Parts: sequence; C-alpha cells; structure tokens
Amino acid sequence: MHHLVSKVSRRVLSSGAALRGNAPCSSIIENHYFSAIPHLQKKLESMQKVAVPNDFMKWGSSRFCRSLSFASGFTPLKPKPLESIIDIERAKNKSPEELADIWDDYHLGRGHIGVTMKAKLYHLLEQRTASCRYFVIPLWKGSGYTTMFLQVQMPHLLFTGLEDYKARGTQASPYFTASYYKEFADSKDLVLIRGDVVFASKLTDTEAKWLLETAQSFYLNDVRYKLVERFNKETREFEFKDVLQALEMPML
Repeated sequence: MHHLVSKVSRRVLSSGAALRGNAPCSSIIENHYFSAIPHLQKKLESMQKVAVPNDFMKWGSSRFCRSLSFASGFTPLKPKPLESIIDIERAKNKSPEELADIWDDYHLGRGHIGVTMKAKLYHLLEQRTASCRYFVIPLWKGSGYTTMFLQVQMPHLLFTGLEDYKARGTQASPYFTASYYKEFADSKDLVLIRGDVVFASKLTDTEAKWLLETAQSFYLNDVRYKLVERFNKETREFEFKDVLQALEMPML
C-alpha cells in the first residue's frame, strides 16, 4: 500500500527557529502565509459546473439523499503561489529529505497539515482522479461513523459531510481542503501538500489527516481503487459496506 511521506516526529533542524517565526522574512517558510482563511468559511460565491454521473445521482438519492441531491461542484480554490510560502532559491539548495522535514515541522501544532508525496504517486493520483472525482469515506466518531463526501478538483481535494450535501446542495462548503504544490516534482521528486481544516467544529486535525491519507489510499492502492471506480462508473453496483470492510469498520 502506498503511503504519504509523512513523519509524526522529525528532528529539529537548524532552521527550526525560523519556522517558528523567530527569523527574518528570508526564512524558507514565511509566516504571513499561514494565516486564517476566512474566505473558505464563507459561502462559496459561484459554483463550477461539474457533471455528476446519472447513476451516482440515483445511488445518492436511493441510499443517502432520499429526495435531495448532491452538489454539482465547488468553486476552485486559489491558494497563494508557492513562492509566497517558500524562499524558492533557498529551497533549491535543500535535499528532498531536508525540504520535507522543514515543511512538515513548520505545520506541527499550527492547526494545519503539512505532508509530502513522491512525484510518481502524485502523477498516479492525478491520473486516477481525472475520471473518478467523487467518493464517500466513513469517518469514525465516538461509537459510530459519519459519512464524508470527497470531491476532487486537482490540485485540490475537498471534503464535506454528506449530510451537508443533503441540506445545502451546491451551497455546501468543504470542512477540509488539501492543496498540492508540484514545483519540486521534477527536481526533487517531491510534491508538497498543505491541508486546511476550514471548520474546526466539524473536524480535528487528526481526523483531517486521517481523511487525507485514507482518501489517497483509495486512489493509490489498486484493490481499493476498484471501489472508487465502481462508485463513479458502475454506481448501481456500489455497496457502501465494501468501503467499511476495506477500512475494517463494523456495519452499524
């Protein structure tokens, strides 16, 4: 199974002070980028028209949505360019391992998620999400689970609660978003991933990271990807219990 290149515990680098905001603005990661993202917390102003498979609409209607329907899409996110986060020239002199450490260490304890991925895995993810842009993932909470709906608009993943789709349709806002930065894919075989929990009342950082890793596992693992394909292309044959079994969750 493929995994994100993410380390829970990393060594403290010499640049650690800079990443905590105790260095001048020339430090590799500039603090001003990692501010609140209130624009994501507002209702999305306009919606991108994305075709949802007819069978998917029927599956959603019969299994979850009853008389309601899913949103047809999110407005694409517009994160700041990487050069507003990283000193590109200094980053060029870092090894892939050093750059991954710096990126990960900076996000620890800041209410965000910072992980990295090998470029070849990102290309596979990009390829597979092009034709399979939707999926459902159960998130365990307490003694049960809540169903999260995933929509892909590369280079972004967006997660929101299925219940919000039922209630708000196209006005449903994401609980959590992940953005991919490919600037070092060719030179360092490294893609930087930034996750933002939009609604902290809905998801913890730990839950958000689990969702990101789990979503990618369904696209990058050949066996799990068959469920994603079934959900998008053979929706009448899709069974949610198969997802629960893949995640070793009980059927409630």
